[in-house]
Order: sequence, then structure tokens, then C-alpha cells
Amino acid sequence: MRTEDVLAAIATGLWRWDNASGTVTLDSEAARLLGLPAEPVVLPEVSVRSRFHPVDWNEINGIVNLAVAEGTLAEARLRIMDVDGRVLRTVRSRSKPLENRSADGTPDYELIGTIQEIAEPQPGTTAAHTPITGDWRRSREAFLLDAGRALAEARSTAEVLRVAASLSMPGFNPDGLAVFGVAGDRLSIIGHHGHDPGDEGPFTDMPLDTDYPAAEVVRTGRAIYLPTPEDYKRRFPAAWPLAQRFDRVSWAFLPLIVAGRTMGAWMAAFKHPASFSPDERSVLTTVARMLAQALQRAGVAESERELTTGLQRSMMPQLGPEIPGMRIAARYVPTGGGLQVGGDWYDMIPLPSGRFALVIGDVQGHDVRAAGLMGQLRIAVRAYASEGHRPDAVLSRASRFLAGLCSSHESDPYEGADVDADFQSPRFATCLYVECDPKTGMLEVARAGHPDPAIRMTDGTVMMRPTAGGLPLGIVPDTDYPTTRFTLEPGETMMLCTDGLIETGGHDLDTGWARLRTVLESDTHLPEGGQGAGQFEAPHLERLADLLVQAVHGPSSHHTTGPLADRREDDIAVVLLCREGEGCGCGTPLLHPARPARRTVLTVAQAEPERIAGARRQIRELLHDWADADQVDSAVLMVSEMVTNVLTHTDGDALLVAEAVGELGVRRLRIEVADSSDELPHKRHPGELSSSGRGVLLMEMLADAWGVDPRGEGKSIWFELHEQAKADAEPAL
Repeated sequence: MRTEDVLAAIATGLWRWDNASGTVTLDSEAARLLGLPAEPVVLPEVSVRSRFHPVDWNEINGIVNLAVAEGTLAEARLRIMDVDGRVLRTVRSRSKPLENRSADGTPDYELIGTIQEIAEPQPGTTAAHTPITGDWRRSREAFLLDAGRALAEARSTAEVLRVAASLSMPGFNPDGLAVFGVAGDRLSIIGHHGHDPGDEGPFTDMPLDTDYPAAEVVRTGRAIYLPTPEDYKRRFPAAWPLAQRFDRVSWAFLPLIVAGRTMGAWMAAFKHPASFSPDERSVLTTVARMLAQALQRAGVAESERELTTGLQRSMMPQLGPEIPGMRIAARYVPTGGGLQVGGDWYDMIPLPSGRFALVIGDVQGHDVRAAGLMGQLRIAVRAYASEGHRPDAVLSRASRFLAGLCSSHESDPYEGADVDADFQSPRFATCLYVECDPKTGMLEVARAGHPDPAIRMTDGTVMMRPTAGGLPLGIVPDTDYPTTRFTLEPGETMMLCTDGLIETGGHDLDTGWARLRTVLESDTHLPEGGQGAGQFEAPHLERLADLLVQAVHGPSSHHTTGPLADRREDDIAVVLLCREGEGCGCGTPLLHPARPARRTVLTVAQAEPERIAGARRQIRELLHDWADADQVDSAVLMVSEMVTNVLTHTDGDALLVAEAVGELGVRRLRIEVADSSDELPHKRHPGELSSSGRGVLLMEMLADAWGVDPRGEGKSIWFELHEQAKADAEPAL
């Protein structure tokens, strides 16, 4: 009996589909199944394609490409249509794709196979229906959309593996997964799911020439499907004892391919039989492609994070060695642009004189160029300081260095290179340089457009310490930076920070400083139990540094946003310096018989009348917990009058010294304003429209005591106020 007669008896036809010539050869049974006269025929491709349901036809190309990639048969279920668009029958096509080369060398395919009718249930019967384009396809598409979204959102290799382990495939769910990676000529397991710890041991560091399915997949780039244990044992007898102990019955090994390169393999193992139909293989192949791309993205992101973190760590120095009598803590938080590097920095520099310098700065921008300029500027400042230059000279040289560096980038770009215009634009930097004598606590501060330091006093009061300053570095090469001197008293803590710590979260300078002041004045960073010998230990200062960062960048910061838009792109740097002493700022305030004095010193130069406003603010901060607000207003008014008189009637600067001593509620405030003039103030009787001459009258009316003390050169005008709580309001009748 002829083969054609046997195939016709079982309703199976033969066909040959030649893509290159665009013709289809059918035997008589194949022609009958397609609704044509039952005789052998050669037809144009378009005539045969018109007989297929358009939805089913759209899947054929994908099935053929999958079969070519895996070297397997192409199997599809197709609905046959008549000329009126009605479904005549459903057939199954099984064919082998053969690659042919056309005359011009381009690849093409020829399909040789069979076509067989499938019995479908009639309308009204209760037989189970296996749809071709129905619910399974819709659930598969929904699964692939969910899987693609989840894998695209994974940001690390561990997250990708967790997503892969949680995928629930429609109709068949693997209970064991493993992802293999390639390093040179070795195969290793990146991650696995559904196995016990240690099960990966025999498969780790496996040579690629091993007779193991994953190794062969990596070598050939073709998927391997093993529907039964017998298939596994027959094809990979050497590896079968390793797989047998897991009690799985079906396995799929698929290559992980990105940009034409096989980067590993993915294994999906099943405890229930899986036939790996074309639809199932299509799902597995699609998931493998998405998994490969997700792993590549995660690997690149992890490499970039490791690179940027290592770069930033190499730029950020360690705060050491320890300084007798001083404690230092610092934090750096890169927040802008998704980078782990930025333009903020801090440094501690040992000086030839035995002192040390603290530096904090912020280069304009949050990009890679800002980080590069930061590294160069930090090295330059360290070099100038190590040569023994004074604070003002260090900043002047640093400004000249940055201006020259930016101008050289702008005028001499790489020849023929397409350089971003922003990369060539001039940049500036703010900086605060503090030279500290650890023996005396004397600080010499030079400031270049940077926020002023803040001081936490021994009783927990926090004040911004105004300092003289100049333009940011790099704007004008030859800029002078005046120096401010003051003493960090025993028990006080100084905070240096960049504007990112103040203005993050929709705050401006005023509201941001108020938020930080609340943290600095709180006792949440103090150890439980109050006093103790360990009150000066560094961990308390470290805790305070953590609380400052958490207050502006932690989860709770979203409940303390400011009046502006909540933006968090700016990097954060903060340095804390504590001088050990009773009532240390990084420890619990001590319970002294006499409360420690609260003191501040401020110089207002002739050329800086705008600092009178800073003097008024200093007095308000010094008296922030004073019992009578009217007395605070009186003190501010008298200070403003005294400092203004010095600038108006003398040629020298005004030195303001304010001190509050005593217990809360009964303190005594003494404020002195000294100048270099010998002329004593005298009482005047100004007219009703006079704009001056009332200073002495104000002192007599508002101060509890006042006077003038002559000095060797100049004089000191002082007044005192005695704190008193307001009398309770009389009860209403």
C-alpha cells in the first residue's frame, strides 16, 4: 500500500510550502482538508492563506521562527474557512522548517509536513472545548504583560530572581527554577527557587563542556525540552543522577540571550508532566527573553552603583585620627539625579601648626561633572591648607584654581568631540573653611557663599553663628575672604552643613533652619539614663548626625515639609565638631547647681551695616526661651540702637558680647557693645520730628541697669535685663 493511501485513510494530507517561490504543493487529501477539490495541486501562497482564519494565520510566523530557533517541529492548530467566511473544520499542521538560500544569499524557509483534521465538539454538546484563540490565549497575554512589567521594575539581580520565582504561568506552573550564568568557560548558578540550601553545590562552577542540559544550551544557544524522565536519562545520562533526586518529571532549559550573546540559561522544572506544546514553548521563550534583558539591566545598574559608590567613597576621606579634647562626626547622602556621587564634600585636614582644619563645600550641580570638580577642588584645598596658608588665603587660592579650571574646560574642549554645552559651562562652589586649635577651642572661619555654622551650647540652646564671607569660589578669581574668630567653649557642638540639609523637602533657609534647630535642641540622641562618664563618647555625636539626616531625608521628613515644592534632588553633607566639657552638646545637659552661662560674640564692621539684622537675630535666638517676650523686644531694640550708633558716630567696628546667666525664670542678661572711640554718649532732648538722639532715653526706660565703661582704647556701653515672668492675668469678675 502506498504511503499516500495510508495518510488519506487517516485523513492526513501532505503539503510543501516554499517561501522563496511563493507556492504551496498539496496532495489530494491536503487539498480536500483546505476545502479545495480533492486532487494534487500547486497553488500560489495567497490562495492557500485565504483558507486560514486570519487570527490563526498571524501566529504561524512566530511558531515557525520558534521552531527554527529550537530546531524542532512547527506545530499549529488552524481553522479552515470557506469562501463565505464560515469555519469548515479545524486542522493540525506539523511541519519541519528547512532553511534555504535565495539567489541573492538571503535566508528563507521551506515547510514540509502534514495536515490532519481535528474532531471538534458540535454545538449543544457537553464535550470540553479546547479553543485555539480563546481564554488560554487571553490569559497568556495577560500573564506576559504582568511578567514584563514586574521584570522591568526589578532593579537588582536579587529582585529579578524573586520576580521570576513568583511568576504563575497559565496552565503549567514550574515548581523549580534556576538561573545559570557564564563566566569565561565556567557555568555557575546565579540564583534558584524551589530547592533547599546547598542543592546548588554540584551545579556551581561547572565547565561548559559538561554533559548537562544548561551547559549545552549555553554552548548551542538552543532550548532543550525534556517532557519525561526517560527523555532526560536518554539524552543526558551523566547528569541524570544529579537531577533524579529532585523528583521532577519535566524540564525546560532555555538560553538567556541579549543582543545575540548567550549570557546564561534558565531552567524551569515541573513535578507534573508538561508536553511543551508550541503555545507553552512560546510562553517559556518569551519569559526567557524578558528575564535575560532584566538580568542584563540589573547587572549594569549594580555595576554602576558599585562604581559610583566606590568613586564617592574614594573621594570622601575618613575622619581621623582622633583629636584630644574634640569629637567629630560626619555624614554624606547623595540624593540627586539617581547618582551615588555629587558635588558636596567634607574634609578634615591636619595642619603643620598642630591644629586641624574642617572643610565643607558644595559644587554647583548634581551631575558627574560636579563630582569631578568636587574631587579636584577638594585636593586643591587640602594642598593649600597643608602648605600652612591661613583660612582666607586657602579660599582665595581655591577660588582662583576653580575659575582657571572651568575656563580651561570652556576654551579648550576635546578637538572634534561632541561635548555637552552644560559640561563646558562655568561652575562655582560654596565652601566653609574652619581652622581649629584643639587646646583652646579657638576657631578661625573663612566662608565663601556657604551657610553659616550653628552652635549648640552647653544648656542645649542652638544659635546660628554669623561669620564674615565672600563670593562663592570660582566666580571672581581674585576674591578676598575675611576671617571670623570665635571660641568653641567646652561642652559646645558646632554643626557645618550644605544647603541640602536645610532646604530639602520644600523648605527655604528660614523654615529649614527651624526644623534643624528642633532636632539639635532635642534630647532624642542622648543615651538613656542621663549623665555618665560616657557622655563624651563619639556614638552620641554619631547618633545626632543620623537624626539630622533622618529629619530631612527619612520617612518622617515627609510629614515636616516646607511651604515650597517638595524637592529632594540636592545632596547632603554635614559635619559635627564637639569640644568635650561639662554639659557637652553631644551628651545630656548636666544638673549643675548653677546653670551654665549662655554667651555669644559678634563683630559688625563699618562696611557691613547689613549685619545689624544678624545681630538682632542673634539676640532673639539667645533669648528664645526668655519668659517675657516684651523684654526680648526691648533687648533687640537697644542692641540695634547701640550698634547703629557705633557705625554712625565712629570710624571703627562694633563688638557685641551678650551673656545670659542664672536659672530659668530668674536669669540676668548683660549685653555690651564696644568700639574704639573715646567719646562718651550723652543724654539729648530730641525734637518731636528728630530721627536720632533717643539712644540714652531708651536705655533709661527699658534697661534694669546700664552704663559706660572706658577702656584703654575706646569704651564699652552695656545694659542689663533681669528675667521675670509676666504676672498672671487677673480672673474675670
